[in-house]
Amino acid sequence: MAQPRVIGPGARKIGAKTAATGPPPPPPPAPEPRRRRWRVVLAIAVVLLVAAAGAFFGPRLLADGEDGPAEPEPGAVVAIEPLNVNLAEGRYLRLGFTVQLAAGADELPAAPVTDLAIALYSGRTVEEVNDPERRAELQDELATQLTERFDVEVMAVYYTDFVTQ
Repeated sequence: MAQPRVIGPGARKIGAKTAATGPPPPPPPAPEPRRRRWRVVLAIAVVLLVAAAGAFFGPRLLADGEDGPAEPEPGAVVAIEPLNVNLAEGRYLRLGFTVQLAAGADELPAAPVTDLAIALYSGRTVEEVNDPERRAELQDELATQLTERFDVEVMAVYYTDFVTQ
């Protein structure tokens, strides 16, 4: 306990030692051990290291496991000889194309592929087949029909000859 300090005649000097009448003052608290500080520093370093690894490898791991199907590898390319298709109003279309198959499929029979193309394009107007958007739709539709009919994965159909008259 602190003793009252009195300033005046006969008072003792501040800081003078006197006989202690009570229990000795408690010792000052011991400083925190250094070991605990090192543990905290080590824990922070580990957390930062794990966060950095997650930021670096996380997007790569997610890219491998995306929920969409993987793009198939390109395989054989089957060329179909150009053919003439009758359009509406006495006009015709000279059509040649190739079919890009996925890996694993070797070939397509030319005659049934030609038959599908004739059925898809015949009877259409010149304006319809010359419209770029409709032409792309017809390409995609031909690829879809080929995939369904021959049970092979057709990646794309590419025009090699496309002339209307």
